[in-house]
Amino acid sequence: QVQLVESGGGLVQAGGSLRLSCGASGRSFTTSVMGWFRQAPGQEREFVAAITWVTSNTGYADFVKGRFTISRDNAKNTVYLQMTSLKPEDTAVYYCAVSDSGYHYYVPRGETTYIYWGQGTQVTVSS
Repeated sequence: QVQLVESGGGLVQAGGSLRLSCGASGRSFTTSVMGWFRQAPGQEREFVAAITWVTSNTGYADFVKGRFTISRDNAKNTVYLQMTSLKPEDTAVYYCAVSDSGYHYYVPRGETTYIYWGQGTQVTVSS
């Protein structure tokens, strides 16, 4: 049993910042990639960012435009998403996800690669 606990979401004004955290607990497993997806109202879930656990190789969606930074603490089994210069279009439910695919360098962007998912945390950016 694996549980991903997310925190850090909330309501901010445009131009503000938030730091999302996601910690994994429960059954022991080998993390390959840990990342973030988001789903806005009326939209499909989309890839945001991810990081490989061993090499710290990162991948970002185009809409990040240098505003978001993903990082991880292997010892704490925790991944972070530092979001700055937030825009109203960033409003969405953000989901933490983990892959045990064995990738050390490749950062997968497809949902099917990720097998463990958090409950999601709401990020709302007002104009």
